[in-house]
Amino acid sequence: MTEKTFKTLDDFLGTHFIYTYDNGWEYEWYAKNDHTVDYRIHGGMVAGRWVKDQEANINLLTEGIYKVAWTEPTGTDVALDFVPNEKKLNGTIFFPKWVQDHPEITVKYQNDFIPLMEESREKYETYPKMVVPEFAHITYIGDAGQNNEDVISEAPYPELPDDIRNGKYFDENYHRINK
Repeated sequence: MTEKTFKTLDDFLGTHFIYTYDNGWEYEWYAKNDHTVDYRIHGGMVAGRWVKDQEANINLLTEGIYKVAWTEPTGTDVALDFVPNEKKLNGTIFFPKWVQDHPEITVKYQNDFIPLMEESREKYETYPKMVVPEFAHITYIGDAGQNNEDVISEAPYPELPDDIRNGKYFDENYHRINK
């Protein structure tokens, strides 16, 4: 795990995180650049879902504290507040009713199924939204550099977060070891 002090937006961009919400849901998230994030979901109702090149608003709120927010093609809204110097995060996920009722539709590599996500968003009910506000503990911080396509590059598997935390997934240049 990288030990660095976060102060500026540049310190945050290119950083790879693994965190676990207080409800037990585990996520992996990468600040790919100043407007794009990639992520994999390892626990919770949409475990197995992964996404690349999600457009997001990424902002420095004050020294070392960051706000990231986006809307997915599913209609899910996400707002994350990162406090990496304290290894904390607060996230709120606003799941449309259809995702709560049919999470299996979203559990895939989203990028290959955008039309299905959009169709489902129109076909099924949106409200009431399922709001999930949770604190999380950051269990891994890696300095992957910006626009590193190796960070989130395959579907999640059960041991993946531990493989990353134990140094078995990336080499010294932050590239996947076993492609």
